[in-house]
Amino acid sequence: MVDFLSQYLIIDIFISNFGRLMSGLRFTFTLTIVVMFFGTIFGVLLALGRSFGSKPVAWLCTAYIEIIRGTPMLAQLFILYFALPPYGIRMTAVTVAYLGFTINCAAYQAEYTRGSIESVSSDQFKSAYSLGMSRWQTIFIVVLPQAIRWAIPAWTNEFIYILKYTSLAYVIGAPDLMTQGKFIASRNYQFFRVYLIVAIIYLIIVWISTWIIDIVEEKLKIPGFG
Repeated sequence: MVDFLSQYLIIDIFISNFGRLMSGLRFTFTLTIVVMFFGTIFGVLLALGRSFGSKPVAWLCTAYIEIIRGTPMLAQLFILYFALPPYGIRMTAVTVAYLGFTINCAAYQAEYTRGSIESVSSDQFKSAYSLGMSRWQTIFIVVLPQAIRWAIPAWTNEFIYILKYTSLAYVIGAPDLMTQGKFIASRNYQFFRVYLIVAIIYLIIVWISTWIIDIVEEKLKIPGFG
């Protein structure tokens, strides 16, 4: 009975590898924050280009969004890390992780933002034009502030998605939480216990992030909308 319990107790592994696990968690969370920041900015620009740009700009934005959304994130990471070096483009695993996830995140953020832009009534365009505003003044002063607030729930879902799927960075050797777990398990051969610890850590940070996000959504939501 004692042997059975000791086999499934994880606290000893967690304590003995606390530093390495926290190092991986720190990288995972930093990666998520940076990817969301730049992915959101790039996504908004893509959404504006697709909704209000000239035909060539709209076509390029649409092509980018559809290609990225239509291919697996893992394939995108492999292309950046393994397929580009023969052509003289070499990047570290950390650089590929930041770049790859940002590229992927931007495509989804663009669609969330575009959907919110299209939710703004066309009457608001007419009203802004009647007040003497130009097209781009209307977009940036009237339309975009509303669209961004309406897109917040979708953006926060993307944050949770990115937080969990940064675990894919382990396939290229980036020092995220999953990579650190893999390293620990390869040293002590306690694969079940180590990956259980990693899963619990992910679960806890997702719960905490969701709680914080709900508070932010409540503060920023448009009264009477939805």
